Amino acid sequence: QVELVESGGGLVQAGGSLRLSCVASGRTFNTYSLAWFRQVPGKDREFVAAIDWNGRQTHYADSVKGRFTISRDDAKNTVDLQMNSLKPEDTAIYYCASRLAGGAMRVAINYDYWGQGTQVTVSS
Repeated sequence: QVELVESGGGLVQAGGSLRLSCVASGRTFNTYSLAWFRQVPGKDREFVAAIDWNGRQTHYADSVKGRFTISRDDAKNTVDLQMNSLKPEDTAIYYCASRLAGGAMRVAINYDYWGQGTQVTVSS
């Protein structure tokens, strides 16, 4: 069992930055691939970024590429999402997720554990 807890959301003006952090319980954190998804009311959960179990590969949605950076610190059991040049369309609840098994990293159903989410609001 893995428990994930996000933090760092808030209200920011367009063009600003936020850093989200997700801390995980469990002694096998370094065997999990990790990701961030986001969701707005009435829409499906959307892939944002992912990092594989050893940190060697990262993946980004086209909408955030060049603006967001995902990173992990296995010593602290954390995965962070640095978000720069934020846009109003980035407004959503952001969730971190983890998984052991394979499958496409951009697909939400392939993740085993989820955090409770943190709200990010970008004003224009």
